[in-house]
Amino acid sequence: MNVDEILSALNNEQVDYLLIGGMNFLLRHLPELTFDVDVWVRDEAANLERLNRALRKLGAEWGRTEAEWRPVPDDWHWLQSQGLFCLTTKHGALDVFRDVRGLEGRYFECQKRGLTSSTGTGVKFTGLSDEDMLTCQEALPAAEQKQTRMEVLRAAIAKAKEQLR
Repeated sequence: MNVDEILSALNNEQVDYLLIGGMNFLLRHLPELTFDVDVWVRDEAANLERLNRALRKLGAEWGRTEAEWRPVPDDWHWLQSQGLFCLTTKHGALDVFRDVRGLEGRYFECQKRGLTSSTGTGVKFTGLSDEDMLTCQEALPAAEQKQTRMEVLRAAIAKAKEQLR
């Protein structure tokens, strides 16, 4: 997987997104095995159109079923057909969320709290804040929660609060 290529394509098309999930956690906290890049995109027509251009440049493929799996279409409107898309790209798997469990309808709030960072090779991204990542984990059913991730996030949040005192 080449996260730099995926994030660069989103950045080059000026897609408004937040890096979420395991890759955000990996880049900011601990090495954790992750098999995809998860992004939460601003769910507005112009942004979805830019997203579609980036997906096409990444060679993204998607389908509702295996029989329907094919390169993403030129027309971006397919991105309005559901809330989550699990795609493949020539650089790795990419999951695109139009909304996120636990943070429903609060994209702009989360974006303001997001943390701007960069990958090891300097590709910039804005990732979900530790508080918002923890909220997402807590919103999952108990069996799906990642306890180690939650402990690390709680410790990072506590450390940040301590530094503010």
